[in-house]
Amino acid sequence: MTLTIGLFGTGRLGSAIRAAAALRDDVEVTWSVGRGTSEGAPGRLAGLPPVEVAIDVSHADTVAQRLSWARTTGTALVIGTTGWDPHLVDEAACGEAPVLIAPNFALGVALVRRLAVVLGGYAATAPVPVDLAISETHHRGKADSPSGTALSLREALATGAGREATAIQTTSLRVGSVIGDHEVLVASELETISVRHVAHDRSLFAHGALAAARWLATRPAGLHTLDDLAEDALDSLLRPSSRHPAPSVHHPDTLPAPSTPPKEGLR
Repeated sequence: MTLTIGLFGTGRLGSAIRAAAALRDDVEVTWSVGRGTSEGAPGRLAGLPPVEVAIDVSHADTVAQRLSWARTTGTALVIGTTGWDPHLVDEAACGEAPVLIAPNFALGVALVRRLAVVLGGYAATAPVPVDLAISETHHRGKADSPSGTALSLREALATGAGREATAIQTTSLRVGSVIGDHEVLVASELETISVRHVAHDRSLFAHGALAAARWLATRPAGLHTLDDLAEDALDSLLRPSSRHPAPSVHHPDTLPAPSTPPKEGLR
């Protein structure tokens, strides 16, 4: 069955979502609204044709308006915009419509976020001081800094390490036409571990946005995240099988000494 989608945002990502939808027969973009179009004006949103799910990839300034529209119409709303006030979500998650927040639509980023929690827990067991850091690079036109993805990864790393997120070093670069480059770094005098995700094509996020929309269409009203969508796809990868239980996590300096095998007697 074809899913009808409304699109808030006609920029680079919005255009990529339209192009990705055109290649599929299970979704259809019924309308798209840009910041400069008359349909996007607050008084005109009520006149938009009904759709099953709307995707907002426009601008942080318009998120409150889109949330109000979603609650009024009962339309499921995927928010891919970053840099807006998260307290708006408290008002949105009141039961009128399903709302999904995804600062990054790449499933690979959701995997890195899970690994960041693990790395944070690993750092917490270290016998020496460990530095934790998040770095991210985007194109020169990206407004928010750090990116929403970087903040999400920082929160995950902090959760695993039992530290305050604000205590984790976070660096941002806005250069050239970089689509998205995020790295989680754990470093000490003993070792350095890094996990990096680099997006090579904007269609990665476009297909992820469409997957998020199709998933949200079957969810109840309330607040959801991309982690909820990724749970079934990713958690089985990180869950040890019953035949091979995961060993306890220790740093090299905290491992128990190996037992010495008994010497073989002389014959």
